[in-house]
Amino acid sequence: MTVGDFIVGRLRDWGVKQVFAYPGDGINGIVAAFGKADNDPRFIQTRHEEMAAFAAVGYAKFSDDVGVCLATSGPGAIHLLNGLYDAKLDHVPVVAIVGQTARTAQGGSYQQEVDLHSLFRDVASYLVDVTVPEQLPNALDRAMRTAQADRAPAVLIIPNDVQEQEYEPPKHEFKYIPSSPPSRSSSCVVPANDEVRRAADVLNSGSKVAILIGQGARGAASELREVADLLGAGVAKALLGKDVLPDDLPYVTGSIGLLGTRPSYELMRDCDRLLIVGSNFPYSQFLPKYGAARGVQIDVDGRAIGMRYPTEVNLVGDARETLRSLIPLLERKTDRSWRHTIEANVERWWEVVERQAAVPADPVNPMLIVSELSKRLPANAIVTADSGSATNWYARLLRIHGNVRSSLSGTLATMGCAVPYALGAAFAQPTRPLIALVGDGAMQMNGMAELLTLKRYGIRCVVCVFHNNDLNQVTWELRAMGGAPKFEESQTLPDLSYAAYARSIGLQGIEVDSPDQLGPAWDTALASEGTVVLDVRCDPNVPPIPPHATFDQIKDMTEAVLRGDPDAWEVLRRGLQTKIQELLP
Repeated sequence: MTVGDFIVGRLRDWGVKQVFAYPGDGINGIVAAFGKADNDPRFIQTRHEEMAAFAAVGYAKFSDDVGVCLATSGPGAIHLLNGLYDAKLDHVPVVAIVGQTARTAQGGSYQQEVDLHSLFRDVASYLVDVTVPEQLPNALDRAMRTAQADRAPAVLIIPNDVQEQEYEPPKHEFKYIPSSPPSRSSSCVVPANDEVRRAADVLNSGSKVAILIGQGARGAASELREVADLLGAGVAKALLGKDVLPDDLPYVTGSIGLLGTRPSYELMRDCDRLLIVGSNFPYSQFLPKYGAARGVQIDVDGRAIGMRYPTEVNLVGDARETLRSLIPLLERKTDRSWRHTIEANVERWWEVVERQAAVPADPVNPMLIVSELSKRLPANAIVTADSGSATNWYARLLRIHGNVRSSLSGTLATMGCAVPYALGAAFAQPTRPLIALVGDGAMQMNGMAELLTLKRYGIRCVVCVFHNNDLNQVTWELRAMGGAPKFEESQTLPDLSYAAYARSIGLQGIEVDSPDQLGPAWDTALASEGTVVLDVRCDPNVPPIPPHATFDQIKDMTEAVLRGDPDAWEVLRRGLQTKIQELLP
């Protein structure tokens, strides 16, 4: 048995079913071992090492298990970085196994020799060079356990000559380290009873309670419903927590922040108590003004406590178990006027966004793309969203219901994640319908190449492209934040038909260039087998208006900023048409 054979076998013992990878001679010993492993685990070949890391993140997000990726030394290892940082910042367990130049050549400026410790030091929660076979199995086992415990990336660096050596287990001697058999471990941290009582006292003393939830609350959905009912509270969602509670609950106000909803903005503006559960939402300007609300925070990670809002009581503990301890101490609020206000605001909001989605555009309003999907979204779907202007419409208009799961690159906000996320999700939840919402910039960056991977593995997925020939989010950031008009040399994308490209590689492609085609196109795509590219030509000049913006602010900002912008008139017209929908009865 070689070291490569042992590594593949040990991954199998850990229950790893697939490794997302791209080959290279720095990992030949491990690749050869996969060739003898009879697809257990499978070697899933992506088109690029960064896509392998993203797929591992997607798998981990939708399986709640460790995602594993594999890359060669030097350039392959470097390519992994963006995906591993995505895992680090979104708190996702991923193990990366990378090759390295042979030990005999290290330090000699040999081909593809890179200081991998310096490369991975910031991103990896656990980082080790395996230089002799006897370091295994401890090094691999510890990487898996650390990734699980820290919900972070762990990296093993294995020189290619070590991979081909005969495996020798650690000895029962001085300076050798054994390891326990692979097993999942779990712990449940619960705060002290007196602290839970203090939190209950704060929440009971208020009359207008707001709850903010993030991905850390995902396992506590039923407890959150009970708490919200007792306190007559509204619930806003950080973007990574969008799928924690469904949007058909009348008191769920939707996303919060610059990409959020007006009911969430109003909830935070007017509340007198704030309960934060499993969220590290960073934009404090969208939380209550300091001193306006007394706060309680629940998070399993004590490092995330009290850093976004001056919370009065901080409970370090598992969200579900902590809420279970809190619920018996909460008093049901008999005055439901606050809850009624929240529900009226939510109902009004959904009416407004439906009208906004129906505003005429050239040729298709991008809001309508997500609005029409929401009407047809399968109750067990997985939705991945890329970073860009499409994120705005995903955040505000996608109505989560049933058992829908969704995610995106929440903290790194990197482009190019949605399609490889869907690839990873396909292996995590193979029976669920998959939908990837992708801007044409991200599609050109890497999504087109990764369509080949979806095809190769026969994955059923709808890849919806927001086709506007513009790096649209940056265009709006230039306009709204930088006070600059659109710079076409930077922002305009080459035009092509994504549907035609899909057909050229044997996939189904559907083109949409008018609003009346959109609903039937979604019906066809969602009913299809295999991967379908839904190529929707949409208007780049529909503005992502922040929830707190007033009509006058939109008008004044647009007129001031867009002097000299090539699309100034269309931007102004679309902005006013969109904002005016809030003023209609």
